[in-house]
Amino acid sequence: MHLIHRGIVNKKYKENLLKSFKQSFKKGYGIETDIHVTKDGEFICFHDFTLKRTFKKNLSIKNLNYSKINEISTKFNKPIPLLKDLLKCSKNKYSLHIEIKPIFSKPLLKKLLKETSKFTKSVFISFKHENIYNLLKIKKNTKVGLSFSPPTSIKEITEKSNNKNINCLILDKSYLKNKNIKNLKIEKYYYTIKTKLEFKKYNKKNNLIFENI
Repeated sequence: MHLIHRGIVNKKYKENLLKSFKQSFKKGYGIETDIHVTKDGEFICFHDFTLKRTFKKNLSIKNLNYSKINEISTKFNKPIPLLKDLLKCSKNKYSLHIEIKPIFSKPLLKKLLKETSKFTKSVFISFKHENIYNLLKIKKNTKVGLSFSPPTSIKEITEKSNNKNINCLILDKSYLKNKNIKNLKIEKYYYTIKTKLEFKKYNKKNNLIFENI
């Protein structure tokens, strides 16, 4: 199974927008997206910790209410969506790999599980593995994955993959060539495939997170 990275179908579709997610679904793909929580406790689909890169404003997501974030992003014609809006438009038909960017408190994780409880295609992933282990403490059968990037060792990835409650690994594409990783008996997704040549080379035997192809 392949996923579109942040809903970036092609250059016309910007990252983490409802318009982009809908087009990804129209193409028949699930998506990988990122989430943060606002000051007033709303989960939003957005990659960065601040608005600086996308909106030229050095303001932290955690210090802003959603109404303000929506006001700013809408002015730039890039309205930041709520997670609940993404869930609704997915219609529980497409896989959603939801990456938790910051470390969430246990009350926030409980709220996240409640908000997504009817959407069985949701898989929670994070580079901050504390999020994943805490989710499993709250609800053991939650679908989860651990994310890894270099220079994480093959030994560490292997050891963490032995946890039977972990459903998948999210791995930088540099691990694609490693035989020990390939032989792990767990579902694996490789990010981020950005060229048609790479996609063609790896798509038949691997799950890929791709964009712009």
